Amino acid sequence: MKLGMPLVKLARQYCAETLAAEVAALPAAAWLPHPGRLPGNDAVPLITPAGQVSNGFSGPMAPTEALRQCPYITEILADLGAVWGRSRLMGLAPGAVVPEHVDVGYYWRTHIRIHIPVITNPGVAFSCDRETVHMAPGECWLFDSFCLHNVRNDGDQKRVHLVLDTVGGEKLWGLIAEAKNMGRDAQPVQRIAPGSVAPVPLAYEQVNLPAVMSVWEVRCHIDFLLAQCADTDARGAIAARLEQFANAWGALWAQYGTAAAGLPAYRRLIGDVQRDLQRLEAQRMLLPNNVPFDRALAELVFMVAAPDAASPVAAAA
Repeated sequence: MKLGMPLVKLARQYCAETLAAEVAALPAAAWLPHPGRLPGNDAVPLITPAGQVSNGFSGPMAPTEALRQCPYITEILADLGAVWGRSRLMGLAPGAVVPEHVDVGYYWRTHIRIHIPVITNPGVAFSCDRETVHMAPGECWLFDSFCLHNVRNDGDQKRVHLVLDTVGGEKLWGLIAEAKNMGRDAQPVQRIAPGSVAPVPLAYEQVNLPAVMSVWEVRCHIDFLLAQCADTDARGAIAARLEQFANAWGALWAQYGTAAAGLPAYRRLIGDVQRDLQRLEAQRMLLPNNVPFDRALAELVFMVAAPDAASPVAAAA
């Protein structure tokens, strides 16, 4: 999610020793290799579609058996007060890296990623938009995933972070607003001891992918991307073509809504506008994070607005 600042530290301190003990108690078989096969990257799924052991990120979410074995992690989720999506323990071996990248997909338009270090060392560095920090055990951090970011473990010990994905919640957004207003060093940090959080039912995502994207959401994503582009002749032509696309989508939305009968017409609109954007060289127009405009638009709208079974997003779901 675009946060407006590269890194945000919440006024929370969790017990790293208790977290480390819960992680150590998990069986070695709980750790899965990175879905992209990045060397030295592995993870334990904690919240997944249907609570199954997978790397999926779409569909109704539920806790896995690994999360049920971690009562303090469950307390942390309750303390932060949010609706939870895909969440994991993420490992980074000594010498391993997460290469520099930007998250521009549909999932990342609305999701925050929270990092709580469990096991770390001074050689672990997290960089986001030219700012680099070392996250200490038990701290609670967020970052702007729409900026270039990367992670390095130059130490001699495996790094393990509790990594929580969420669209937020009333309490969490309050903590974020306080952190952004006060700054990292001015906040009084609250220590959350094990057993101090009253048990409450956790909220899990049940809806995170549209059957067909509404015309209002289509316009929202287009406006979001265009607002970040310099005002040039090329931008004007691209914006005019996308306005035609949104108008046509609105007409189909009024006719079909989310009915499957409208999918062929929706997909024809997508194919037509993609061909026109290629002719208008939308790939040459860059966002401030150096992502080509057409790639961001494809991932935010075209791949998701009327997905079929063969689309990458639908396959992930």
